Amino acid sequence: MAMAVELGLDTLPSDPLLLVLSFLDYRDLCSCSSVNRRLNQLSGHTPLWKRLCKKYWLLSESEQIQSNSWKDTFRELYADLGRYIQHYATIMQAWDDLKRYLEQRCPRMIVSLKDGVQEQDLNDVEDQIRCKLPADYRCSFRIHNGQRLVVPGLMGSMALSNHYRSEDLLDIDTAAGGFQQRPGLRQCLPLTFCIHTGLSQYMALESVEGRELCDIFYQCPDQIARNPSAIDMFITGTSFSDWFTSYVRSVVKGEYPIIREQIFRYIHDKECVATTGDITVSVSTSFLPELSSVHPPHYFFTYRIRIEMSKDAFPEKSCQLDSRYWRITNAKGDVEEVHGPGVVGEYPKLSPGKVYEYTSCTTFSTTSGYMEGYYTFHRLGKRDEVFNVTIPRFHMVCPTFRVSSARSERNGSKQQGTVMPDTGGCSIR
Repeated sequence: MAMAVELGLDTLPSDPLLLVLSFLDYRDLCSCSSVNRRLNQLSGHTPLWKRLCKKYWLLSESEQIQSNSWKDTFRELYADLGRYIQHYATIMQAWDDLKRYLEQRCPRMIVSLKDGVQEQDLNDVEDQIRCKLPADYRCSFRIHNGQRLVVPGLMGSMALSNHYRSEDLLDIDTAAGGFQQRPGLRQCLPLTFCIHTGLSQYMALESVEGRELCDIFYQCPDQIARNPSAIDMFITGTSFSDWFTSYVRSVVKGEYPIIREQIFRYIHDKECVATTGDITVSVSTSFLPELSSVHPPHYFFTYRIRIEMSKDAFPEKSCQLDSRYWRITNAKGDVEEVHGPGVVGEYPKLSPGKVYEYTSCTTFSTTSGYMEGYYTFHRLGKRDEVFNVTIPRFHMVCPTFRVSSARSERNGSKQQGTVMPDTGGCSIR
């Protein structure tokens, strides 16, 4: 009868031990190296540290420092970037994805990016503003120090006939120069800036004046309170990572159209498409915080409509748009109907394969609403052949917002979040 062999660290084969070690994180792996000579030797196994370098630093074999082992490479990167180890891979992946996507589509944006800064530069800014910067925000600056103030801006554009916005991602020194300590925006740091409108998105570095730490928002002065410190906020993110990575995902998935080498922040619902015969109509929408207010309730939206005739249509199907009809419904169910000639002063003609796009806008005094309707066309070869083309229903919703603490305190309440008045009424331009 074979004698039982007691298994221990010295007798257990290397392969099962290495398998166990492969499930450990870098801290536990370092701890194992201090247990005994055997584990010290196995915990330095190259594949273990190669995996960790890829997981935390997104390091490929071509990027590894050739003179170092993978373990030494991990240690060097940790010594420099260790405080960001929970954020670095996420932020770096977002930057890589964004640059890869924009390289051919918007090369001017890539050229405008600045190289990353060093730890001391960020520490100096913290000393200057006397506030701590969030770790994920600092981490992004180690990769890229924002961009130069150029057009187009990296963080998206919007254009109407008499209004243009393009937001640059600020470098750390420019952001620090715009740090706010005035009532209403106390302890807020600008993340973006538009040189045409002066618009910025801010990040709260402390939980004050009704804001939560790391809230990212557009400021919206309360025009009723008669108090310059009463500033409402349209929320665009709850942390830098959330704000930046969600924006990048929308860009690289093609959810935001790129027009003339600019990222336009229109949102398209894939179900918001209607086809009538050979003509398809689709709609994208966007909320404009810089033209909106909570007090008084005035919510400004723009929409972009694409009208396309199938390339397979017969030439005799060519037609021209004569008029439009809109049925506009706000959050209270109030309805307004609009009839008008053409669209934005034009009467576009469609032929097989041709596309016509235009932008217009509407305002609501409720936080949401929707529009639907139809266009009336006539055939180019038969003036008396008139027909309607359906415009699909599309919804417009104001983003989450926080009410100024100055108003809440005056009213003896703590109103904030998405609760907003539904006062009815809407208008279209």
